[in-house]
Amino acid sequence: MPRFFIITLMATVTVIPRLIPAFIIERVKFPSWFGRWLEVIPYAALGALIFPGVLSVVPERPYIGVVGGIAAIILALFRVHIILVVLGASVVVYFVL
Repeated sequence: MPRFFIITLMATVTVIPRLIPAFIIERVKFPSWFGRWLEVIPYAALGALIFPGVLSVVPERPYIGVVGGIAAIILALFRVHIILVVLGASVVVYFVL
């Protein structure tokens, strides 16, 4: 019984901080700049997670990852589908290797 109680309590403690903002955000009116700032957070977080990996694809030759990253950026600027961006960057890295 104590395990079930601990798991239930842990789930409750985890769910409460996630639900409260979901109910509050509907009632609060944010300035337009704040909304735009919130919209770019996922992209910034994704960039922060991906960039170190780009530099460490091949530790002896970090330029390979940079070339692949540049290829991905160029394809993304042309609004190519995300799968094609990943495949294109992978092909570029393959040929640079």
